[in-house]
Amino acid sequence: MAYSRYWKQFVILSICSIPLFINAGAQTPTDLEKLVNAANTNLPKLKENAAFVNASKALVTEVRHSFLPQVRLSEQLNLGTDNSLSGSYYTFGITPSTSAGVRPENDAQAASGNLGVIYAEYEFFNFGLNRAKLKTAQAQLGLQQAEFESGKYAVDLEVARNYFQLLRQQYRLSADRQNVERYQAIFAIIKALTSAGLQPGSDSSQAMAELSKSRASYNLTLGRIGQIRQQLTYLTGIPDSLLRIDTLASTNIQGISVLPEFVLDSMRNPLLEPFTRRKDIFLSNDQLIRKSYLPKLLLVGSFWARGSSIQFPDDYKSLGTGLSYQRYNYSTGVALTYNLFNGIYRRDRLSTNRFLTEANEFAIENQKRVLVTTVAQADQSLQTIRTNLSELNIQSESALATYDQKLAQYRAGLIGLIDLANASFVLYRSQTDFIESLHEWWLAQLDKAWATGNLYSFIQSVK
Repeated sequence: MAYSRYWKQFVILSICSIPLFINAGAQTPTDLEKLVNAANTNLPKLKENAAFVNASKALVTEVRHSFLPQVRLSEQLNLGTDNSLSGSYYTFGITPSTSAGVRPENDAQAASGNLGVIYAEYEFFNFGLNRAKLKTAQAQLGLQQAEFESGKYAVDLEVARNYFQLLRQQYRLSADRQNVERYQAIFAIIKALTSAGLQPGSDSSQAMAELSKSRASYNLTLGRIGQIRQQLTYLTGIPDSLLRIDTLASTNIQGISVLPEFVLDSMRNPLLEPFTRRKDIFLSNDQLIRKSYLPKLLLVGSFWARGSSIQFPDDYKSLGTGLSYQRYNYSTGVALTYNLFNGIYRRDRLSTNRFLTEANEFAIENQKRVLVTTVAQADQSLQTIRTNLSELNIQSESALATYDQKLAQYRAGLIGLIDLANASFVLYRSQTDFIESLHEWWLAQLDKAWATGNLYSFIQSVK
């Protein structure tokens, strides 16, 4: 349908709103895309999310490095007695080891000792456990990146909503200003007529009340504008004094019928991507669980050197004797480790992971339904708004003609103030109805672009 017939009405609103947007041409107006880019750059919450992504990248590197062999170097110098008994015991990690020293009685003489050890251990075969660990870490990184994009997507939506809300209130302020100016003109006419005795003095009081009411409405709208601008400052980091919102909705009213048609994209939709990435994690966890409870083969090796001031046979030398290495040993081997209860543990963890996977599948299905419903509701809203625009055109033209007629009749003394005030109210309402319909149109387009995964394409098309 043609939108040119709405042009005259909205140009009137736009001309009155120009002082709100331009400050002597000192600064370039900020369009929606610039606001969104500023938010993506400056919002601390997004920087926090980006840090989490970097943490996940670091975790992938950490997992890779965990596959390296473990090589431990130890060196100790000791001073103590050497008394022992035959037999085995559990040390519980607190009982020092005593070598030899088995004799009929205790000996309180101190002896020195020196021990150096290099021990290496490498898990050279674990039935694919390392690969499963790496895939799980990479899946976690994918989820973190998807959540980052989803968070940025939500911020883009919030910026766009505030942007259109600000435009709405600025155009509403223009209508409020015109309403104030009408009542000021009415009050001036009434004052002149009452001074000449052509109208009752009560009309002057009633006109002043209506004028005061219109000023209060103007002030409320001005306050809402201030609140939205502060929210945009928070989101974008742009100081309020530098925010110069453009006038796209007024200058591009005829272009609203040529915006791209957005279709639901279930493959690259930021609203679905986190669910898909979470599914990847559950699938990789399934493999990780299965691999974690399989046997492990380790290659181990050790070299150690030892010194002691006690020489054979049980001969205590000077303490300095034990400070040098006197005996050298090495050992190497292959070890297999397996917990016989691993089958039970594996089954329990797989059961938990299976239910989590199932829950995520239901979440994906629910999210898809939400998006399909949102698109359908947006299409319904757009259809309704398009139908109403023709009615709004009739309403605004009739309201303007009626107001001009009633103003002339009041001046001629043919009608009372109530009839004139009613005509002014109807004209004001026709202007605000147009603004609300235009705002709803943009929001419906925004919701549809958001739900279909094409939000940024929509933002770029808003020029």
